Amino acid sequence: MSDLHKEVSDLERKSATAARLFDIRTIIGGLFVVYGVIVTIAGISPSEADLKKAEGVHINLWTGLAMLALGLFFLGWMKLRPVQPPAAAPDTTDTTGN
Repeated sequence: MSDLHKEVSDLERKSATAARLFDIRTIIGGLFVVYGVIVTIAGISPSEADLKKAEGVHINLWTGLAMLALGLFFLGWMKLRPVQPPAAAPDTTDTTGN
């Protein structure tokens, strides 16, 4: 195998790793989980003023739990269906020398 072919193979492998690392589902899922935890903690023990403002609904708690569920959905989706590297293009070089 030539050095150029090895270098191209190495770059393709690094590109596939970068694609998995920067998958948008990871970013969205991670942010929703982090914000979901924060909002859920804020909604566990709301003040009377907050409850009165929300007409008795624990809106922060429900919103935080929904954000957690959505974030976990995105992270699970990413884990179950990882990004597939693009298929290698067929070699179209002429080996006969013509």
